[in-house]
Amino acid sequence: MTTNAASRRGLVGLLAGFVVAEVAVAVGYLLAIGWGWHEMVDSFMVTNGLMALTFGLCGAVIAWYRPSNPIGWLFLADGIGHATTPLAAAFAQYLADSGASVGAQRVFVTISMAAWPWSIGLFLPLALLLFPTGRLLSPRWRWAAIGVVATSPLFVVEMVGSGDPVSPGLPRGYLAIPSYDSLQPLWTAAELRNLVAILLAIVCLTIRYRRADEMGRRQLLWLLLASVIAILFVTPWAFVAGTPILVLLAIPLIPISVAVAIVRYQLLDIRLVISRALTWGLLSLVAIGVYAVLVALLDSLIASQVGRSAAVTVFVALIIAPVLPRLQQLVDRALYGDRHDPARVASRVGEQLSAGLPGVVAAIRSALRLPYAALTVDGEVIAVDGTPGAVVPLELSYGGEVVGWLDIGVRSGESGLSSADRSVLALVAVPLAVAVHATRLSAELQSSREKLISAREEERRRLRRDLHDGLGPTLTGIAFSADAVANLITPQPPDASRAIDLLTRLRADTRTAIGDIRRLVDDLRPPALDELGLVGALRQRADQMSFRADGATIHVAVSANGLPTLPAALEVAAYRIATEALTNVVRHSRATSAVLALRCGSDLEIEVTDDGPPNGAWHPGVGLQAMRERAAELGGTFNAGPTPTGGLVRASFPLAPLEPR
Repeated sequence: MTTNAASRRGLVGLLAGFVVAEVAVAVGYLLAIGWGWHEMVDSFMVTNGLMALTFGLCGAVIAWYRPSNPIGWLFLADGIGHATTPLAAAFAQYLADSGASVGAQRVFVTISMAAWPWSIGLFLPLALLLFPTGRLLSPRWRWAAIGVVATSPLFVVEMVGSGDPVSPGLPRGYLAIPSYDSLQPLWTAAELRNLVAILLAIVCLTIRYRRADEMGRRQLLWLLLASVIAILFVTPWAFVAGTPILVLLAIPLIPISVAVAIVRYQLLDIRLVISRALTWGLLSLVAIGVYAVLVALLDSLIASQVGRSAAVTVFVALIIAPVLPRLQQLVDRALYGDRHDPARVASRVGEQLSAGLPGVVAAIRSALRLPYAALTVDGEVIAVDGTPGAVVPLELSYGGEVVGWLDIGVRSGESGLSSADRSVLALVAVPLAVAVHATRLSAELQSSREKLISAREEERRRLRRDLHDGLGPTLTGIAFSADAVANLITPQPPDASRAIDLLTRLRADTRTAIGDIRRLVDDLRPPALDELGLVGALRQRADQMSFRADGATIHVAVSANGLPTLPAALEVAAYRIATEALTNVVRHSRATSAVLALRCGSDLEIEVTDDGPPNGAWHPGVGLQAMRERAAELGGTFNAGPTPTGGLVRASFPLAPLEPR
């Protein structure tokens, strides 16, 4: 451990000990002088003491493990503020009991009244805005933080300005405002300001939740649950007179949830907690509503002597009992997806089958609210969605053969997949295995097609070489021999003229055969590829395209550096696509320049761009269709169309790593 880390942890321990000591001294003294539970509750000693301990100790935990996160230090400051209030109140009471001067008593009363409002008005909302990373959501939220800091003194003034002593028998504080009651609208604004600050924090947390990954969402769920509960309890206390002070004990849920979320968010599956909490919360609301309605009806129909309340309670219990399973199912669907509705999950997966295996994997993870899902075929991950953690592999079988594995991430707080999850996954595994098998067959078919085309082109190259180097020269030699014989025959023999005619016909037939052989050779494979290579052949073709169809000049450049030796099929496809694209530029565009670029890495990419003006969408013709088919034959991709800067044709072919020439 470095010296700085040791110093920080020493400071954390010192501050946490100071908070505990403050609370212990205050509570110990008040108990020693005979204060009871009601006196301590009414003087806010219980609420301030508990909030001091939770904020201080939770802040210490965060600052100990995450010292760079300011939330821990804000919570420590919050804890000190809450702890100082009961300690100062206890000192004021001690001075009063000892007969000390009123001025000294008023000093500690003022400190007691001014210490805790900073915790609620400043430290807590600022920490919520920074949760969980310790940084604001974006630069735009800087103004929200500035507003919280700038307006926090208003709440402090409201609390201190009343001057009311923290307990009976103590004098008023020094900062009491004489016209406090006439400023009631200002104090209402201070209460509204606190509510707005907390609501801003909740909005920020909600936005973070929508943008977060699986880990971030689990962290945020802890705080969102605690914040909602705290607001539901604290809001009536701020605006409804007579609300019990103990509702403020909901506030300590916030530092506890923050500490768990930042340090040990994976301790428990928060979605399970929320599921149960929402179930019982909604059930309680339903029970209260039904009870209130029935009581109102019985008030008008049944005499009070019948024992109305007991009957209503029993009746409500009978109504609520069958509602619980249905309510639990609704909440579970919101948090765990459709795992209790396998048919719905299968339907969602079936809808994605046509979109490909990545869409199916994403649909499975989304439907079951899983943190991670991946599909592995032949040792290769072909589709993945989510953030990996603890993973359970599920076998995918077709016809008794294992065709792949579906890796499912385990939810945080769970040791494995539940029986409900396994049942749903077993159902969707069947169509997924069929899809994997079909995809594998399609890949094998495409591979066979590519091999067939490559073999065809290699055979064409061999035939062209044999015809060009073997049969071609032989026929040419026959033609030359016929010419020589014709030149040697004299006109004297009686059949000389007939021999000359036959030789003339032989020469003509031989030259026709030579022409046919040359055309056949050219059809088998572009001769320029063997004579100049792919790059040289394309440059030759580009040089021949100097004029557009309307007679205007056009400059065509070829860029292809470090191109490796390519298979015959790929050479032909690249040449045909590039020359067809250039031909289309010359014929149909009004470009003044065009660039043909060939790039080779893991893929061979052919790109033809021009600076022609946009003239609407391109309508597929024979040329575009032929280029698309050539790309598809070798497992490549093809796209073409207008862009803001001109036309674009791009084809890409998968290519194993090759050495450059």
